[in-house]
Amino acid sequence: MAQANKQSDNVVDMVNNPPHYNQTGIECIHAISAATDKGFKYYLQGNVMKYLWRFDYKDKPLEDLQKAKWYLEKLIEEVMAGDES
Repeated sequence: MAQANKQSDNVVDMVNNPPHYNQTGIECIHAISAATDKGFKYYLQGNVMKYLWRFDYKDKPLEDLQKAKWYLEKLIEEVMAGDES
């Protein structure tokens, strides 16, 4: 059985579940959400901008674009959840 932070071919998924973001059993994104409360959407927006800004200047442009997409999808989830309340 593959570990949660690994894909089926045993490769670490650095976009969706990087292992260094869950060292103590708490996902970093959940801790940031709790700490920033209503500011969490701005945190997500800033990360989308960061990864889009720098993707063409790093060794792994596709990975940065995938990270931007991940943060954008998370932002969309947050906005949708807010619209339901």
